[in-house]
Amino acid sequence: MARKYFGTDGIRGLTNTAPMTAAMAMQVGMAAGAHFRRGDHRHRVVIGKDTRLSGYMLESAMVAGFTSVGMDVVLLGPMPTPAVAMLTQSMRADLGVMISASHNPYFDNGIKLFGPDGYKLSDDDEAAIEALIDGDIALSPATEIGRARRVDDAQGRYIHFAKSTFPENLRLDGMKIVVDCANGAAYRVAPTALWELGADVVSIGVTPNGKNINDGVGSTAPKALCETVVETGAQLGIALDGDADRLIVVDEKGHVVDGDQLMATIASGWARAGRLKGGGLVATVMSNLGLERHLATQGIGLIRTKVGDRHVLEAMRAQGYNVGGEQSGHIILSDYATTGDGLVAALQILAELARSGVPASELLHRFEPLPQLLKNVRFAGGKPLEAESVQAVIADAEAELKGKGRLVIRPSGTEPVIRVMAEGDDAAQVEAVVDRICDAVRAAAG
Repeated sequence: MARKYFGTDGIRGLTNTAPMTAAMAMQVGMAAGAHFRRGDHRHRVVIGKDTRLSGYMLESAMVAGFTSVGMDVVLLGPMPTPAVAMLTQSMRADLGVMISASHNPYFDNGIKLFGPDGYKLSDDDEAAIEALIDGDIALSPATEIGRARRVDDAQGRYIHFAKSTFPENLRLDGMKIVVDCANGAAYRVAPTALWELGADVVSIGVTPNGKNINDGVGSTAPKALCETVVETGAQLGIALDGDADRLIVVDEKGHVVDGDQLMATIASGWARAGRLKGGGLVATVMSNLGLERHLATQGIGLIRTKVGDRHVLEAMRAQGYNVGGEQSGHIILSDYATTGDGLVAALQILAELARSGVPASELLHRFEPLPQLLKNVRFAGGKPLEAESVQAVIADAEAELKGKGRLVIRPSGTEPVIRVMAEGDDAAQVEAVVDRICDAVRAAAG
């Protein structure tokens, strides 16, 4: 059954427009609080947020919702999404909330929910909360209304945790690192953690004003980081997104290193150390075929899932893998975290760099990506992918690319768009295949 409010990663939208209103945030707090009230103990929820202007409004509304159904609230202030997940578990909370729209502009916002185990909620939990949002929620008696308090040392707790994932026998002394925090949730914790490990830290994207999150900085806009790395002579640049669950790296020459290369680096290092579980890593259908071929030369397998870190994590948990992620920079290291953690992933990359003694440009560019092309076809209605004419063209394309490339065709989950992606050894062939399929979809859509 289609969900009404929850998308692939919580509830998200334009602030002050349904569903991302203060009234809805309060309803979500009431519904989630009612759903997770289990047992006679004092129930607790931790709430973190990024640096968006609307974070104050939504945070206050959710506090009202949770306390009205008898849950105590612990406010963390601006904190990375993975920090909220970690502290939910560490503080024995019944529920965790992150108020963020990740890499979106400041005028969007969202609500992500975590269970007591620190993992994002299951489909069943989200369905149950949606049913409560649209129904009648029993309020607590006046004597049992919840309390709210702020935790002043939340940032220090997360910094300590992040540093604990870095090998004790290594230091970052003498290494100049530029860190771009996207004017987002990690603007204090990421530079501090790197400095405490000995790095010479140059920080950008650390002056949030409520409206500049992800604006020309961060993992989705790495140009400023590339320029700063080259200008300062740094050995590495690290870019996080607005809620710091995503990582993109820039080498000392100013070249961007995407999530596929970073996953290859971590998986190879962990395999050599005997730490890689499951015999490989988990990535999505969008990861480059070059990654798959590179891993195969080392005897490391690759499992592909649908797009979305949620699907990656589900496969990792089901099959016992401890490294997974997306080309976009969501990297999940389940030995340490229950969700993508940009800072923790960066520390693993820095550990490999410190051990190797070679420049980032040599260490991190593990394979040559195959030519990859993605085009979107917008359609008015119907199901063009089910048309026989489209199916025939797709079958011909798959036969043409067999052994030389890969084809991924999927409808968007948020808009009437068909996404057509192909990759292969021959760039001209890839472009021709994609164009043929797009033309067939347009013709079938009328």
